[in-house]
Amino acid sequence: MFFDTQDLKDGEIVLKLLRTCEAQPEKNWVPAYYFDICLPDGTVAGHCDLRVGHNEKTCIGGNIGYAVEPEHRGHHYAAKACALLFRLARKHGMDFLIITCMPDNIASARTCEIAGGQFVEIAPIPKDNEMYAEGKRFAKVYRFDLHTLP
Repeated sequence: MFFDTQDLKDGEIVLKLLRTCEAQPEKNWVPAYYFDICLPDGTVAGHCDLRVGHNEKTCIGGNIGYAVEPEHRGHHYAAKACALLFRLARKHGMDFLIITCMPDNIASARTCEIAGGQFVEIAPIPKDNEMYAEGKRFAKVYRFDLHTLP
């Protein structure tokens, strides 16, 4: 079940729904929403997604992913998008979210901190995870308690 997403805006950005994907148990994928991060004039500043639910993949890959186009960096659009996605996660009854990044990705780690995440650990990526096949070996894990965040 997917919810309406037209309220995912804050005056600075609007999350424009691109698509949803149902759970794919055979791949161990949870349901997901995919968005463009847009400025009020419609300019696409980046992309984000919310993966709904928790399993061993979201423990390493996280519940939220984001990317901001280079010319739009420095405005905290990813952190603002996370705050909007927190609202949507609450509609799904989620109590917490995980966001992960590569240990050397300082900008993404800073986004997690600005968005209110608590550092948990640097976790090894299991060999059967797609990220391992991409050459990634560790993920920096942040937890977001949705009961304490705005």
